[in-house]
Amino acid sequence: MKKFLAGLALAAAVLVPAAAWAQDPASAPASAVAAAATAAAPAASAADTAASAPADAASAPAAAVPNKGDTAWMLLSTLLVIMMTVPGLALFYGGLVRSKNMLSVLMQVMVGFSLIVVLWVLYGYSFAFTEGNAFIGGTDRVFMKGIWDNVAGTFATGATFSKGVPMYEMVFAAFQATFAGITACLIIGAFAERIKFSAALAFLTLWFTFSYLPIAHMVWFWMGPDAYTAKEVADAMNAKAGYIWQMGALDFAGGTVVHINAAVAGLVGAFMIGKRVGYGKEQFTPHSLTLTMVGASLLWVGWFGFNAGSALEANGFAALAFINTFAATAAAVLAWCVGEALLKGKASMLGAASGAVAGLVAITPAAGNVGIGGGLVIGIVAGFACLWGVSGLKKLLGADDSLDVFGVHGVGGIVGALLTGVFASPNLGGPSAMGDWVTATMITPADFSIGAQFWIQAKAVGITIVWSGIVSLIAYKLVDLTIGLRVTEEEEREGLDISSHGETAYHK
Repeated sequence: MKKFLAGLALAAAVLVPAAAWAQDPASAPASAVAAAATAAAPAASAADTAASAPADAASAPAAAVPNKGDTAWMLLSTLLVIMMTVPGLALFYGGLVRSKNMLSVLMQVMVGFSLIVVLWVLYGYSFAFTEGNAFIGGTDRVFMKGIWDNVAGTFATGATFSKGVPMYEMVFAAFQATFAGITACLIIGAFAERIKFSAALAFLTLWFTFSYLPIAHMVWFWMGPDAYTAKEVADAMNAKAGYIWQMGALDFAGGTVVHINAAVAGLVGAFMIGKRVGYGKEQFTPHSLTLTMVGASLLWVGWFGFNAGSALEANGFAALAFINTFAATAAAVLAWCVGEALLKGKASMLGAASGAVAGLVAITPAAGNVGIGGGLVIGIVAGFACLWGVSGLKKLLGADDSLDVFGVHGVGGIVGALLTGVFASPNLGGPSAMGDWVTATMITPADFSIGAQFWIQAKAVGITIVWSGIVSLIAYKLVDLTIGLRVTEEEEREGLDISSHGETAYHK
């Protein structure tokens, strides 16, 4: 652990000279923000518009200013996603492990989240959300350079999903940092109770860099609606977008980028790290379902910022994502409880909490892309599918996925991503998909093909699974060869609270 921390400190000293943080307006990329959380994203910056204005300033229209209501909503949404992770996810996961490992899970979530946020500011945002190639962004925003002019007191802006409606790029960067942070922390549940603390942090660093950032860029990066000024430039603008975005995949808030991506990494880790000591022979019961319920409730509340905030504006699509997040989750809770009662004769609190998370996961890619009826169906299907994921599928796979990361986030993410392609259809109550960004017109009901969109969604899911799986396999192996992945059997039996942190969550 000391070697790992020393390495981090040395890297920081080398990579982050004070001069790197100077805000040089000239270094700002041409498009301050060109991505977002769906098949659409922020557009070219207001600075772009100003730069292309006629030389005669008197004849040029005034640059658009971000709406204060939109800004307030996005700042609130960012806070809600932070609450989802710390304390929401931490308590949800913490309550599910044995009491001797409670603190270790809290530490892994809190410190892991903090690590990813720092890496996001250093280089993550730039590689995810600036122009590069179809698979990874560039270095225009490394160290957040150019994101504001500290001398002039001005802030770079990017666009929302509406032409000519900007948002502060700094707000977008903060909002997306929370997505990166919680995605990494989701993985922790798969290898809980037996991984070295230093190994967990080292793996998250590698996985974030080589899996999260490329997938986020491929799914969410594009040049934005304001870049589509005429039909003649449309093809050129499309060619600059991320690979999966170019395919036409719909992912409103992270079915592929967040849930499938993290779930695959967790499943690979469960196989590579191995089963917990006593798995299959001893009882591994949650030590506090009360805390798990509190965590699930915080996740549900925070998820409104996660999904509705992904509209990037306080508008009708934010409202659509909000009500879908509300209704689909409730439907998934009921479905899980019904399924559990049919299978086991009783519905459990753990099942209800797991059903809520399953519904939240499944509606994430669909939140602003489907109608309310479609959202309800997605929630119901996710409740039953994820119940099978943590029971039948888990037995088939044979991995000790401690807190059912793949069974809930993997299965739920796949269900949601695929069904988005079905219920986005205007014939089934969905808002359709954008057909022409130049005129900002949607695909008509007659022209929307469920089969074609479903196939696009399936390809996006497949690419995410393969990419995350390969990166995770290599990353775990590298960490195992250098630090070692697993604590000793004695440390595991004692509990990671004491053996890894010298503390205990509860004093008798």
